[in-house]
Amino acid sequence: MFKYHCLNPISETGLSLLPEGYEKTDILEEADMVLVRSAKMTELEIPSSVVAIGRAGAGVNNIPVQECAANGVVVFNTPGANANGVKEMVLAGMLLASRDIVGGIEWVEQNEKESEIGKLAEKKKKAFAGCEISGKKLGIIGLGAIGAMVANAAVHLGMEVYGYDPYLSIDAAWNLSRNIKHIQNLDDIYTQCDYITIHVPLLDSTRKMINQEAIDKMKEGVVILNFARDLLVDEEVLVKALESGKVKKYVTDFANPIVTGAPGTLVTPHLGASTEESEENCAVMAVKELRDFMENGNIKNSVNFPNCDMGTCVAAGRLAITHKNIPNMISQFAKLLGDAGVNIADMTNKSRGEYAYTLIDLETVAPDSVVEQLTAIEGVSRVRVVK
Repeated sequence: MFKYHCLNPISETGLSLLPEGYEKTDILEEADMVLVRSAKMTELEIPSSVVAIGRAGAGVNNIPVQECAANGVVVFNTPGANANGVKEMVLAGMLLASRDIVGGIEWVEQNEKESEIGKLAEKKKKAFAGCEISGKKLGIIGLGAIGAMVANAAVHLGMEVYGYDPYLSIDAAWNLSRNIKHIQNLDDIYTQCDYITIHVPLLDSTRKMINQEAIDKMKEGVVILNFARDLLVDEEVLVKALESGKVKKYVTDFANPIVTGAPGTLVTPHLGASTEESEENCAVMAVKELRDFMENGNIKNSVNFPNCDMGTCVAAGRLAITHKNIPNMISQFAKLLGDAGVNIADMTNKSRGEYAYTLIDLETVAPDSVVEQLTAIEGVSRVRVVK
């Protein structure tokens, strides 16, 4: 029996994939695994019973990832599951920034009682005129799941698309339209593009990457879109650029005191993945990842441990060990099992930075005493008996 706890409402479409043997608990301290969306786990004390956390979404800033790694808690996310929802928001953002649709709607609402509103509208509509996005240059920083979708859609809308991603994977490259221009120097996007949209994770290296230096290189009247993380942009500098006219519009999905109400900003309340479809997709993906981990020990899409897959567990016993990525760990595992008369049928070991993960299939079930001895090895954070 596995117990799970939901820190946020999770789509029933995903939870329905949990079969008999999984039980929901309202008590965090009872849980083996946790499902979360935006709840701040950094403010919680994660109980030792928890072995896995499934984030129904891509960003994990609300989860103490490194602390979890040190304690052998595998943190999963769902990259790409909400990509289409965010892509559609980016496209909407470009259209709203290009033509003053919002201003036009507000004008109509303000003049709703005018008996001759039709005639008046014909006179006033020039105040809300804008430009078309077809034929304009769009620069995309980051060509992951969302960036790639935005790029392909923008090509079909007639835009000239420039993409920058020094870490572009082969799989991602295959999904991109051949009409996208791959840029090696980020400055080329800053200097050439009419629209710039950011789709990179928040890291020390990307924090406030859109700063004064970057804005100085941009074209007059550029439109900047940010549906990734607000801290990717130095927003105090950006507001000044809006006031001077250097930046025409700033479209962001992150409301905060700096940008809310600032002239030239279009701010939405974190709606990027707030669609029924995105929430369902994220929940389904998170549940599948957690099930494979709990039932087979396999890891896919973890943010703090390496991917590791030994398929469905058919051995008499399988051990899943989270540990430090240091020399001599495997030999210690093998010796301890051998001394106990437990034969290894198969084994795999993967590492990621300072942490590693080992799956061991056994010909017999490992005694509790062996599990305790493995756990006591220096550098081992957790040993879990999968079967």
